Amino acid sequence: MEDEDLNQQEHDGTPSQRSPLEAEARGYTLFRVLDREFTIKVSKRRWAVVLVFSCYSMCNAFQWIQYAAINNIFMYFYGVSSFAIDWLSMCYMLAYIPLLLPVAWLLEKFGLRTIALAGSALNCLGAWVKLGSLQPHLFPVTVLGQVVCSVAQVFILGVPSHIASVWFGDDEVSTACSIAVLGNQLGIALGFLVPAVSVPNIDNPDELAYYISIMFYVTAGVATLLFILVIVVFKEKPKHPPSRAQCLSYALASTDASYLSSIIRLFKNLNFVLLVITYGLNAGAFYALCTLLNRMVIFHYVEEGVIVGRIGLTIAVAGMLGAVISGIWLDRTKTYKQTSLVLYIMTLVGMAGYTGTLNLGHLWIVYITAGIIGFSISGYLTLGFEFAVELTYLESEVVSSSGLLNVSAQVFGIIFTISQGQIIDSYGTMPGNIFLCVFLTLGAVLTAFIKADLRRQRILRMYL
Repeated sequence: MEDEDLNQQEHDGTPSQRSPLEAEARGYTLFRVLDREFTIKVSKRRWAVVLVFSCYSMCNAFQWIQYAAINNIFMYFYGVSSFAIDWLSMCYMLAYIPLLLPVAWLLEKFGLRTIALAGSALNCLGAWVKLGSLQPHLFPVTVLGQVVCSVAQVFILGVPSHIASVWFGDDEVSTACSIAVLGNQLGIALGFLVPAVSVPNIDNPDELAYYISIMFYVTAGVATLLFILVIVVFKEKPKHPPSRAQCLSYALASTDASYLSSIIRLFKNLNFVLLVITYGLNAGAFYALCTLLNRMVIFHYVEEGVIVGRIGLTIAVAGMLGAVISGIWLDRTKTYKQTSLVLYIMTLVGMAGYTGTLNLGHLWIVYITAGIIGFSISGYLTLGFEFAVELTYLESEVVSSSGLLNVSAQVFGIIFTISQGQIIDSYGTMPGNIFLCVFLTLGAVLTAFIKADLRRQRILRMYL
């Protein structure tokens, strides 16, 4: 028999009638804030929700990077320039910018389940559209499929911190956010590895179409399965709030639902503005590196496309480790400022090492430096979401922690990808990577000026 809903005030305005001892005996915790009493209990469904989200995020990330991973092969197959293939990656970045606020409104209006269904459905649809592009003259069809997937990404990229706060306890939110981000990193890993090993660099267009079709069919099948799982697993929110922070969010939420006023308040928050810039510089460098990795490696190791997959896999696997460790560390220490600065410096060191060793022929050094980059950047991406929530607590997470940070990342990602691509074509890979190192240095310096104004922790202590 399902537990009685002790949070009656969420439905009819009346407080819970159970005593603290009775609630504790049933596995609940009573929490009073202002004139409202909440009953806190974490839902067993929370792990299924975050794992399913992580999986369809993985599938979407795979589709983002699958073209860039074998840029040279798709250039030959479709008879287009490398810049055209780069745009199959950059369209993900471009789509996010104008669609953030509409999707944020949809989330507030219709809830998490609707957003999850829309994201997974569009991801599935885009995968099936690509199956209609298996001829060299059908490049516009593959562009259409990728654009549909890029719209799906808008329903995915901003959700990790929202899932973590709505479904997980106070001591689990950073870990849950890292698991949600982990799927994206796994998708990037597979996006580098699978195309490199499954689509050979051959001159026969018919054979090439056959190998590409296998990859596209498997992707579409996986995307369809994940869409079905979302229908079965996802709910808008758990029956009871899982944490004190979520109770406070319900009780203290502003009645002003204007996104414009929220954005104005956020841009008056200097610490958050600095985080938006530094996050954008870091994530933008990562997007450019992933998009242009094939071009950089092929520049020095001709006809060695498998090496691209291995280096990309190293970045992504190290990134998964960094995301998990970062999440666990933050749940235990709450040292957002210090950890972000350490990870930023690690990213800069790794990028400098990668820049100086890529052309030396010692691939083991390249793998090490790529691993450092992946570990530190992915750890920082997880941290950035949660740090933004702390700095902007009680503002909409979809607009602040997830939204504006990701907009900054997409803008810098487009700028860096186009600029670095032009530099590589004109001057080589080292100047292109030095270009990224300069901006990572700027980001590290700006990170040092962010004040750790942890509003969520401060408000929680007020109501202990």
